[in-house]
Amino acid sequence: MARTNFLVTGMSCGHCAASIKEALRGVPGVGEVDVDVAAGTVAVEGTGLDDAVLRAAIVEAGYEVPGTAAV
Repeated sequence: MARTNFLVTGMSCGHCAASIKEALRGVPGVGEVDVDVAAGTVAVEGTGLDDAVLRAAIVEAGYEVPGTAAV
């Protein structure tokens, strides 16, 4: 299972985390999503993950993805 990490801006609460999780769980291949609002990071685990599709899902949920987190 692959793991991809993103820095995400615009998150401020549990509702933000829930919105991002919901958006990413709709992407094919996504198995688990971990959101750390305080750190501004989102980690996605799954198979056959497409970075561009994951970024687009986060953006469509109303958040910004300035770059991939180095974790």
